[in-house]
Amino acid sequence: MVYVSNTYEEMSAQAAGDLLDLLVELEDPILCTASGDSPKGMYRALIRLVQERKIDISGWYFVGLDEWIGMNGLDEGSCRYHLDRDLLVPLGVRPERIFFFDGRAPAAEECERVESFLAHHHPIDAAIVGLGMNGHVGMNEPGTPSSSRSHVADIDPLTQEVGQKYFSGKRTIEKGITLGISTILDAGRIFLLVSGSRKAPITRQVLEDEISETLPASLLRRHPSLFVYLDKEAASQLPVM
Repeated sequence: MVYVSNTYEEMSAQAAGDLLDLLVELEDPILCTASGDSPKGMYRALIRLVQERKIDISGWYFVGLDEWIGMNGLDEGSCRYHLDRDLLVPLGVRPERIFFFDGRAPAAEECERVESFLAHHHPIDAAIVGLGMNGHVGMNEPGTPSSSRSHVADIDPLTQEVGQKYFSGKRTIEKGITLGISTILDAGRIFLLVSGSRKAPITRQVLEDEISETLPASLLRRHPSLFVYLDKEAASQLPVM
């Protein structure tokens, strides 16, 4: 299902409303959250809805999509840093409900810890993901096997370049730790959010070209409950819908 909104704000509000409608019907839902520019507006809308409707989110679990190796929430520009600021702190999420990768800890142990949490509870109920300029999802770069679980990834040079925008100064971001494609595809529903004209060409490729591991986000089309939210700029190269 693909939704195209006139503005980023409309896109964000629709995605937040749909996400909340799903989660309030579930017991102890597990929500996978991505950092990045596209989901940020949805988080603002979600926080507003939770507060306006006085929804109890104390039973929700939050799993992080990815993190830069060598960083955690104490590092400015890390994925956890942005999600703390944009979502977790405003919602008042308790630390014991948060399962994010710690990029400063031994990576193999972190992969096992997150995968074990999901195995002992249940798969992710809703996975929020964005779209990289080269078609990556999470830190699953082009060529990542579709069977991958949580793993350490070599970061593509284009992703390294684009990722500098999250930091106040130049940072080395050559490796990351991420949920794998297979872990994401286990989710009950996937919310793919894309905004801005710079993402229009890769959005068209991901949604229109052949499904392939060279274009990791295209693999999400195999999921029976993939919901894609676009503003009109991101959708500008798609056929008229």
